[in-house]
Amino acid sequence: MAVSSLSPEIEAAAREVVDSAFKVHRELGPGLLESVYEACLVHELGKRAIPFQRQKSVPVRYDGEMIDTGLRLDLVVADVLVVELKVVDHLLPVHRAQLMTYLKLTGIRLGLLINFNVALIKDGIHRIVR
Repeated sequence: MAVSSLSPEIEAAAREVVDSAFKVHRELGPGLLESVYEACLVHELGKRAIPFQRQKSVPVRYDGEMIDTGLRLDLVVADVLVVELKVVDHLLPVHRAQLMTYLKLTGIRLGLLINFNVALIKDGIHRIVR
């Protein structure tokens, strides 16, 4: 699906998150815990008055029932964007699969997979469109 098929609202939310991630990474650099980057990214989004839900609980539909599995998404921004944060040496296919599953479970079309453990944050940001 072409990126142009995403609404301006979704693209605007993605731009704000990417800009915020750049600012956080510029100030902190790589090497900290994921929870530190999450807290700072949330702080940055709050300063920008961007609505978000942190550690959003998502039930899983299984066998015709909604089951609370304890699944929590790092961030859901403006109800249109899932953000999954990582601090790893290299992103693996399982990280992309994880975000794709989150998009499927929520019905949200765009996800950002952000790995803060990189020298240049532009190399750590990956868009996934469902």
